[in-house]
Amino acid sequence: MAELSTLYESDYSAWAQRHAELLRAGRYAELDLEHLVEELSDMSKSERRELESRLLILLAHLLKWEYQYQLLSERWREFKGDSWRATIIEQRIRLTKLLKQSPGLKALLGETIADVYGDAVQLASDETALPPETFPRHCPYTVEQLLDKVFYPLSRLP
Repeated sequence: MAELSTLYESDYSAWAQRHAELLRAGRYAELDLEHLVEELSDMSKSERRELESRLLILLAHLLKWEYQYQLLSERWREFKGDSWRATIIEQRIRLTKLLKQSPGLKALLGETIADVYGDAVQLASDETALPPETFPRHCPYTVEQLLDKVFYPLSRLP
């Protein structure tokens, strides 16, 4: 056990490989449980942070699409539309991939959207110079809409 603990500090890759071998062999008593639990916990936190980040960017861009796009001049709208569309597409692809790799995150989608929505409003406000009050207080998009590759909100502006 002390050997694995030392290996954790000196060669993480070798430590991880050794643990895979021990787990496959069913040699659980030899595991460096302290570091193993820490790593598993960090993996979960990392996936949650990625989910939050992807949703934050996606939401901010959908809000910009819906609330600023129609205000832009024709030439600027052409440029921004392509840029925002590319970001929306990329975030949806990465979210879909993340949810396939970690299906347990699906249960956290609603909660995570609610958690990051305020930050998405602030980001959209900062990037568009529109006041935060321009945007809805609560997320106007369903999970299905957020992940739907053909969904783009219509402008709510007059």
